[in-house]
Amino acid sequence: MQVPAPFEYERATSVDHAISLMERLGSTSRLIAGGHSLLPMMKLRLASFDYLIDINDLHDELGYIEAGPDELRIGALTRHRELLESATLTAAFPIFADAERVIADPVVRNRGTLGGSLCQADPSEDLSAVCTALDASCVIRGPGGAERVVSMEDFHVGPYETAVGDGEILVEIRLPVRPGCGSAYEKVERRAGDWAVVSAGAAVWLDGDVISDARVGLAAVGPNTTGIPEISAALRGQEPGEGLYAQAGAIAARSCDPATDQRGSADYKRHLADELTRRTLRRAVERARS
Repeated sequence: MQVPAPFEYERATSVDHAISLMERLGSTSRLIAGGHSLLPMMKLRLASFDYLIDINDLHDELGYIEAGPDELRIGALTRHRELLESATLTAAFPIFADAERVIADPVVRNRGTLGGSLCQADPSEDLSAVCTALDASCVIRGPGGAERVVSMEDFHVGPYETAVGDGEILVEIRLPVRPGCGSAYEKVERRAGDWAVVSAGAAVWLDGDVISDARVGLAAVGPNTTGIPEISAALRGQEPGEGLYAQAGAIAARSCDPATDQRGSADYKRHLADELTRRTLRRAVERARS
């Protein structure tokens, strides 16, 4: 029987209350919302904390999707189910619906949150690849209400490590809104709801028949979700087509750093990085044109 080490339980009533609890309890405390990653790690004794601070009551404060003229804002406690069901989010960035359909199962999607997924910083995590492709920014709040904004490139410091410091909490994800955008997500998994063997997210912005900007995010091919600036540079100013997608796929394959494991060999994963980059770019362009 898997049982976590003993811990104390606190329930936060607001963001400021959660931060004050973290300040008082120190680094031996950890926030919990869905808990689908944290609790299994605690049961296996891979992680141990003296205090868990439940932030589910903060959903009214941090569970929202708000569209503005220049950016779309998502609260960190917005649940996977809400991301999947949001017509506003799907209209602006269909990549979210693509990804949410292949994340775990309905039980996880009903409770798991966007902020929890990003803060877990698992190299195979789906929404990190989505947010990387969309050039997202993460808003982190600390004591006294002080906030700082961190890009996705800087948010993940290493495997299972983020830029969120002690006494801080991720409160919001911001997505820039620009005209001519199309986006898509593809994932290869061993069975439905599993972690990715490899996954890819792509976003393309068209200006007429030319790509004004493009971004690709890969997951499960290195120590962190991987954004590939070389692909963006190669696609900007070009007319989309199969030759261009093949060039981007080749860059993805040689730029990633997968490991051979039970999900597949490194060579197989590089092949998937190539193929999924092509597929997502092709579909993102189709969506941008439509």
